[in-house]
Amino acid sequence: GGNKSHGYLFPGVATHDNLKAFAWVRDNSGANTHQVGTRLPNELELYDMAGNVSEWCSDWADSYSASPVNNPTGPATGVIRIVRGGCYSSGAGWCQSASRFFSYPDNWSRKNGFRVVASR
Repeated sequence: GGNKSHGYLFPGVATHDNLKAFAWVRDNSGANTHQVGTRLPNELELYDMAGNVSEWCSDWADSYSASPVNNPTGPATGVIRIVRGGCYSSGAGWCQSASRFFSYPDNWSRKNGFRVVASR
């Protein structure tokens, strides 16, 4: 979340009570994906950081105990990638900032997507 983040449990969302206003999850999605940006933006003015589709990360899966505490990126190579954010069929627990799950890179699912990011 950077310097503007308030350290919320969900990506830029304060509580489970208002998660549905910011994310398409099991309780409000109708078991389908939705157009990006149709829920409220989070505290950093980003859309769909939780729910709708889970996001592939460039990180290879590893134990947290083997990674640095700040900005863990996992090992340089691996077999399984990290996926975060929860999706339209996820309960709130899978949408928490700390939640992650794993998937093989060649495992296609309509529940997974990615976000293009540019660094400055």
